[in-house]
Amino acid sequence: MAENVIIYAILMGFIVTVVLSPIFIPFLRRLKFGQSIREEGPKSHQKKSGTPTMGGLVFLLSILITTLFITNRYSEFGAETFLLLLVTIGFGILGFLDDFIKVVMKRNLGLTSKQKLAGQIIISAVFFYVYQQNDFASTVSIPLTDISVDLGWFYVLFIIFWLVGFSNAVNLTDGLDGLVSGTSAIAFGALAVLAWNQSQYDVSIFAVAVVGAVLGFLVFNAHPAKVFMGDTGSLALGGAIAAIAILTKLEILLVLIGGVFVIETLSVIIQVISFKTTGKRVFRMSPLHHHYELVGWSEWRVVVTFWTVGLLCAVLGIYIEVWI
Repeated sequence: MAENVIIYAILMGFIVTVVLSPIFIPFLRRLKFGQSIREEGPKSHQKKSGTPTMGGLVFLLSILITTLFITNRYSEFGAETFLLLLVTIGFGILGFLDDFIKVVMKRNLGLTSKQKLAGQIIISAVFFYVYQQNDFASTVSIPLTDISVDLGWFYVLFIIFWLVGFSNAVNLTDGLDGLVSGTSAIAFGALAVLAWNQSQYDVSIFAVAVVGAVLGFLVFNAHPAKVFMGDTGSLALGGAIAAIAILTKLEILLVLIGGVFVIETLSVIIQVISFKTTGKRVFRMSPLHHHYELVGWSEWRVVVTFWTVGLLCAVLGIYIEVWI
């Protein structure tokens, strides 16, 4: 398969998002799909109240259009593409329901944690069923070794944990203008390189379609954001990145490639455990990006720093997988 297909997929994903966004954003504003800002959050965020959310719909549509068009033209629609779209659209719909309840029904917390978790588990279980029916491996590869551990039926629990965990991790990271757009573009870019290196071209096409789509969204989502992706976008991106890692057998390496998402999640876990056990907070606020805001960093400085960390993690992940 010609390498040019990667360029076509990135460009198409980018262009479709950039073209659709100026149509979607005023539409979302007219429907009063504005973001409500938590009172306990940084005070500087209150001015963002009312900014249109559910912008993830734009790049999800772009990902779907680009993946189907490029795959149909240069490859064949196989099980890998179906699984990737299943998770992305499934988690996207779940996120949309959460956003809709928050914004339209004025329930600021959206779906309850149990409802959201149940939805994530169901989608993950369907993913595993299709995965198993296509005889994909139930092994997990250990980075820096030639060891692969076959988890057998326990692999279903692993898949559910990985899909649910990373969808929530990306969701937690989505708190600053352009933060998730940039970090996810970097992580998906790294996975696209590794999938191509494995000759998993359909997976690589999907990954670069995501890169192009979220970079197009970043045009409107960078500080000061004209639109937020909402749970519609962040849950979908988190599920998609975990699904790619599963299909390429890079599940454990994703902990490094998606290092920013992992660190953000750990900051929340540490904060909760510390407060419940000692009554003290480790960070001024979690997730971690809010801590740096409250110690005086500008929003843009936090975002660029996290992008840089994400890039270093991605490059290191590629180096470990390809050259070591």
